[in-house]
Amino acid sequence: MLLVFLEVAPPNPVSRQYSRQVDAWVFPLFEQNWRLFAPDPESVNRRISARTMHTAADGALRVSGWFDLSAVDTAAVRHDPFPSHTAQNMLRRAWTSYLETHGGDDRPHSQRAVMIQEYLCNIAAERVAARHHGAFESIQLRVISLPIGAPAAVGPGPRAAAPKPADTRYLPWWKVAPHAAG
Repeated sequence: MLLVFLEVAPPNPVSRQYSRQVDAWVFPLFEQNWRLFAPDPESVNRRISARTMHTAADGALRVSGWFDLSAVDTAAVRHDPFPSHTAQNMLRRAWTSYLETHGGDDRPHSQRAVMIQEYLCNIAAERVAARHHGAFESIQLRVISLPIGAPAAVGPGPRAAAPKPADTRYLPWWKVAPHAAG
């Protein structure tokens, strides 16, 4: 509670001196922003998938098929009359934070970027391990961004522009603590 207090309190000598340590504990779990009051609507639908890699006893690398993490989240929310905010937004917010801290080169440029990358990796690894059988030591994410098209025009007037094509981004393979899924 002390760390959250230091994060939200007005700037003071203690919060300034320990800002790095406070941020490391507070973000991304207790991130504060004004999106509740001025939301930034999504302009794309994202489908985040993961695949895993395992080194077999004979030394061969085994790569799994893609596992749709977004579909699992969507199904959990759709069938729960009172879905939690976490279930709805954890993966999406982790990806948004990753984009904000990494840009297009998938290389962390700050301690916060390293933390967000680990956070996203851990979410994916835990979700795959909970639903698939087999051990793995590495994980890769694929993010397919599907632009949300403008509503169809009704009546005379200019027609809506054709929707942009989907964009697929493959993240690098990340080492994870060995997981024995299933």
